[in-house]
Amino acid sequence: MALALYRKYRPATFAEVVGQEHVTEPLRVALSAKRVNHAYLFSGPRGCGKTSSARILARSLNCEQGPTPDPCGVCESCIGLAPEGPGTVDVVELDAASHGGVDDARELRDRAFYAPAQSRYRVFIVDEAHMVTTQGFNALLKIVEEPPEHLVFIFATTEPEKVLGTIRSRTHHYPFRLIPPGAMRELLERNVAAEGVTVERSVFPLVIRAGGGSARDTQSVLDQLLAGAGPDGVTYERAVALLGVTDVALIDDMVDALAANDHATVYGTVDRLVEAGHDPRRFAADLLDRLRDLVLLRAVPDAGARGLVSAPADELARMQAQSERIGPATLSRYAEVVNTGLTEMRGATAPRLLLELLCARMLLPAAVPVDPAAESAVLQRLEQLERRVTAAPGQAAPAARPAQPTPAPQEAPPSQPQAAPPPQQSPAPQQTQAPQPTQSKQTYTRRSEQAPEPPAREPVRPASPPPAATERPAPASPPAEPQSVPQQAEPQPEPQSQPSPAGTMDAAAIRRVWPEIERYVREHSKPTLALLMNATVQSVEGNTLVLSMPTEPLARQLSGESRVRVLREALMHAVGGEWSVQCVAGGRPALAAPPPATPQPARPAPTRPSQRQAPAPEQQARQAEQPPPPEPPDDFPDVPPPPEPEDEDEMMAQAAREPVGEPGPARDPEKEMLELLANQLGAKPLDGK
Repeated sequence: MALALYRKYRPATFAEVVGQEHVTEPLRVALSAKRVNHAYLFSGPRGCGKTSSARILARSLNCEQGPTPDPCGVCESCIGLAPEGPGTVDVVELDAASHGGVDDARELRDRAFYAPAQSRYRVFIVDEAHMVTTQGFNALLKIVEEPPEHLVFIFATTEPEKVLGTIRSRTHHYPFRLIPPGAMRELLERNVAAEGVTVERSVFPLVIRAGGGSARDTQSVLDQLLAGAGPDGVTYERAVALLGVTDVALIDDMVDALAANDHATVYGTVDRLVEAGHDPRRFAADLLDRLRDLVLLRAVPDAGARGLVSAPADELARMQAQSERIGPATLSRYAEVVNTGLTEMRGATAPRLLLELLCARMLLPAAVPVDPAAESAVLQRLEQLERRVTAAPGQAAPAARPAQPTPAPQEAPPSQPQAAPPPQQSPAPQQTQAPQPTQSKQTYTRRSEQAPEPPAREPVRPASPPPAATERPAPASPPAEPQSVPQQAEPQPEPQSQPSPAGTMDAAAIRRVWPEIERYVREHSKPTLALLMNATVQSVEGNTLVLSMPTEPLARQLSGESRVRVLREALMHAVGGEWSVQCVAGGRPALAAPPPATPQPARPAPTRPSQRQAPAPEQQARQAEQPPPPEPPDDFPDVPPPPEPEDEDEMMAQAAREPVGEPGPARDPEKEMLELLANQLGAKPLDGK
């Protein structure tokens, strides 16, 4: 019969005890200084080395060279107290679970007065000491308080609070802890190397998680896997099937689908889980462990290096990318929902149904009970809105604009006149008294700099009053838009490629290889990578990859021919086959420019200020309803806009620069308007106004 691993590799000295340095080091120092106490209390979880340490302490006390922290291993006492030794008559080990009555305590007390037969000390190891009754502890109280010089008590228990207080106060208490994953992995690797069996590296995290930090339980799980190892050793697939844990690929697919809000993949993962025979409760527990790791990685980016998250390097990289795609509020809410679902699954007759309802709660932030104290759902929705707004700072949201013969660009630099907001500080009486005079190009630019930014994201251009009925015939109308403004061509649809193996992939498969796609794009186009950081895989339709962007301007930029070509090459490099890419914003395909509408009639050229008359109230009402003019008057020289930067960061930096114009001190728009009215029209302010 093969000897169990936890017995075969049981520690024989304090130096071999793993993960309990806070206990073994003080004991070694005390033994070196010959400061031996008459009673010890070892407490801690099961399988963490309490009984083994008690035997090592008895061996160190009775060694011929002792008391010593390092037993010689050759004397009669060391050989008898070795892990596989027969024991000695002077070291008695009792199980209080079956010998915890008052009669057993009295018998132990009577035997304790006899001197040791062949050793230095007589040692009594009482395992599961919390099972001793109160009467039994009272029977031992006197001898534990004032024992003979040759007597040493060692109590081992998992529940030290149940030990009688008078007994506990007379002992040296050493609390044991669960073994950390790093130390446990080193122990397992040493045992596997000694056994000469091949074990895949991805199997060790499964064994450590199944053992729960207990050395005895973890080695028992490893012993079971080694017993069923095939010619190739212990593989990951066999370990997953034998231990009943969830495959990490299912966890990755579920988290990626939650990040992309992909309902089909979420419920498809649940179906694959049930079809594979996995337990939905165990899957929920493993998903909660993954969410815990993501929360830590989001809060502490170097949690893997610090040892807070234990995972292989490739899996740690995937989790890091997942934590960056999901916000902290969303991760916290997911963890709360899964934790509540685990409580509801306990004893449930339909665990799959509860798991699907749990997924529905995570996909729908509003599907939570109305509780003023619970703000996780509100925080998640606010976080999603903030990510959409901050994804493209400075990008104007698409708004309804009047129809123009030629489509206008989505965003104009600050130096262009048509992007200037109207002055809002002019008083109403002066507006009805006389129209505003024609301004110079420099004045128009300075006023656009000084005017406060309106709350709307799309700048509104001021409307010009219509000419009076007695005006002279106006010359030919100016062009609708300057020719120097670059036009964004509508992207041509991708040609339908021939059927290829890429058409058999789904969105979850693309998300699994997404890091490789990002690496390829990083090497070939940095601007495309900057846009791709805000994209999520929405769906795969045949051999067409649909990417979702937060805003329509970002989707339009990513739909450029050069960027689409880089994405197609990255997909071909990662998964093979011919691909086409489509970018959408909020589920709608991105367009290059707003669709043209019915062209409006040409606006006559403006006349001189001396030929204009004050508009009537009816004309002012019609003037407010008229659409803004496409450009400033044509007597201003056209200033070509700067070239549109290809990178979003360069675009933001260029928008922050000083606009083109004559430099000068900032002036109040209202005072400047009054000076122009007084100088050119001879207007005077009314008394009391």
